Amino acid sequence: MYSGLLIILLPLTFGYLIPIKNKQILHRVHQSLNSMVYVILFLMGITLALLENLSVHLISILIYAVTFFACIFLLNVISLLLLDKLDPWKIPQHKQEKPPSRLKMVFESLQLCGVLLLGFVVGLTGFDFLHYADKGSQLALMLLLLLVGIQLRNSGMSIKQILINRRGTTIAFVMAVSALAGGALAAFLLGIPVKMGLALASGFGWYSLTGIVLTDAYGPVMGSAAFFNDLARELAAIMLIPMIINRYRSTALGICGSTSMDFTLPVLQRSGGVSIVPAAIVHGFVLSLITPILMAFFT
Repeated sequence: MYSGLLIILLPLTFGYLIPIKNKQILHRVHQSLNSMVYVILFLMGITLALLENLSVHLISILIYAVTFFACIFLLNVISLLLLDKLDPWKIPQHKQEKPPSRLKMVFESLQLCGVLLLGFVVGLTGFDFLHYADKGSQLALMLLLLLVGIQLRNSGMSIKQILINRRGTTIAFVMAVSALAGGALAAFLLGIPVKMGLALASGFGWYSLTGIVLTDAYGPVMGSAAFFNDLARELAAIMLIPMIINRYRSTALGICGSTSMDFTLPVLQRSGGVSIVPAAIVHGFVLSLITPILMAFFT
């Protein structure tokens, strides 16, 4: 238990303590972070391929991923719609720009599945050295968290700014609580421990971290289910944001999860105007900050 906590929290904390003002170095950190996502997914694919009774496990992954996505996303939407009704988000008039090509963004998301599939195919070769993929995943996770800590520290967001932006923080809180409730419900329906469901739900869309942490804690079946659950959130957000943002603004932001400060931010900005950007960044920052802590606790 304590070794798992150290693997998650120690590199994240250490990275957060490193101040960097050089923009070029920060850009390199961001590039390295993106590269680490692909490395981790590749190693996940190898680990999955090395499972015994693989066909049975693939069916389990599908059942888990669909159940968790349905429960978590449904409770997210219901809770966020309620927030939109009880606390309407009054915004200045703006012209909705044409959002980025949804087809292109969906393709970019599906590239992640391609990397996982490539690792899976390589794993099927069965070479002895591939059994070290599990250890490699742990090292890759620690490096990823170190880079995340550096990025969070140097994102320009202070605790004061987070607390002042009531809207972004409120939406993040509603989204997180409803996601955890959905995870508990899915665990009950699937007959698995509740803490396992809470661990999977606490990814909030951060597929690379959720996938590798749950693979390490509960095996590649749960890790892969977590990855596909969070990837499905990203794809659903891309498709729904332009259609609902003008009427249900809090819902449009909340369904993005932690991706609201990076991948889905362009869609939010073009569809909802620049006024949504501060809340989107705070929302994504809060969820990105609490995800490793909750996952360390629940695993």
